[in-house]
Amino acid sequence: MIKENQRLINQLNVVSDGLIILLMMPVAFWLRFFVMPDGRVSVPFPAYMLLALVMSLLCLFTYAAFGMYQSFRRVPVMKELRRLWLASLLDMALGLSGLFVVRSIDFSRWTMALFFVLSVGGLSAKRVLGRAFMRGMRAKGYNQKHVIVLGCGNTADKYLRIVEKERYLGYHVAGYVAPAPMEGQGQLRYFGTYDRLEEILDEQRPDEVVCAVEPEDYKYTPMLIAACEKTGTKLAIIPFYSDYMTSSPQFDNIGGVPLLNIRRIPLDNWGNAFVKRVADVVFSGLLLLLTSPIMLVCAIGVKLSSPGPVIFRQERMGRGKRTFCMYKFRSMRINDAQNTGWSRNEDERKTGFGAFIRKFSLDELPQLFNVFKGDMSLVGPRPELPYYVERFKEEVPLYMVKHQVRPGITGWAQVNGLRGDTSIKTRIEYDLYYIEHWTALLDIKILIMTIFGGKFINGESLK
Repeated sequence: MIKENQRLINQLNVVSDGLIILLMMPVAFWLRFFVMPDGRVSVPFPAYMLLALVMSLLCLFTYAAFGMYQSFRRVPVMKELRRLWLASLLDMALGLSGLFVVRSIDFSRWTMALFFVLSVGGLSAKRVLGRAFMRGMRAKGYNQKHVIVLGCGNTADKYLRIVEKERYLGYHVAGYVAPAPMEGQGQLRYFGTYDRLEEILDEQRPDEVVCAVEPEDYKYTPMLIAACEKTGTKLAIIPFYSDYMTSSPQFDNIGGVPLLNIRRIPLDNWGNAFVKRVADVVFSGLLLLLTSPIMLVCAIGVKLSSPGPVIFRQERMGRGKRTFCMYKFRSMRINDAQNTGWSRNEDERKTGFGAFIRKFSLDELPQLFNVFKGDMSLVGPRPELPYYVERFKEEVPLYMVKHQVRPGITGWAQVNGLRGDTSIKTRIEYDLYYIEHWTALLDIKILIMTIFGGKFINGESLK
């Protein structure tokens, strides 16, 4: 049933996309010639509609080539939208190239620009609203994908708990196949052992099989794959080492042998790293100029508040586990625990002026010099004292992964309220999310959330 539903949804997607593209041309025509000034119609409306028909056919073909009419049940909405925008840009480039070759008709550039923006906006809105509608339907039990799970260990149990919790994904587990019944899953049907899989699949005809076998059962994998292929059943595999993988691992190819990279880090890409570094240099330089009067006032205040240097220099660990000297305005009295003591919201070591500048994060301004030098970035995981790094790397799983990128003045963990005396384990989870999902847009979002204290922009979960 799910296959028939998916075909119907795909057909509705194609038809609705075509209609949206066609309908946006009359809207663009009306806005250009009846709303905007200087609206003189030089090309008749039917010619614009003919162009819209050609563009809609081109777009539908391109969207199909980009895989836009397949199931996006397990794909994040932003990934689907990025694919849509890329395909739309390609279509617009092809359309404008065609109009450049055929110069006999002089279409309005404003009309074409409005048509492009309205079409992409309409198609994007349709996908966002469509996802919300489908999630609601699946949560009520409609459009379910019937699944059989292979395995009875921790990996299978984790999958079952996620599917039960995230009902909007629309997965219904019909039962499981394993060497023996699973403890604590009395309500879930046990179909039998692995050697009966082919027979079970012929009887049950599931939409998908999810292989979640444990290391000790890995030897059965070739037999399980063969049974699925023989019965024509779609198979998805959860590796038993999935806890050590990112949500979007990267595959390479060496001589025809697939090579799985456990952790994909976008900033390993030279182009991404270059864009981020240029942004850091430009914006840190501008901020140093703009905030110089504030820093002068802070420096005078620190000097008058207590004896000692204006700038507090402290060794921190940065990218590649290399240490650097991080700068801050001194907000505490000189003390023996300044290189090992944990900073807290209520700390008797703070001076009165120090408490003020820390409340508004003004003590962090000298770190703009660290950014300009290349020790830090505007956005990234917060750097830690080497003393605590040695301790946390033994206590907190994956703690050292944060040192694969430059540390930042602000970060995804900080704008979600994880700063000061908060859980290190939870902070690392947010840092890892940032490292694995970095985009320039995410950096911009974090900077805006930093300015507004994270209050006016919704901070997503780690999904």
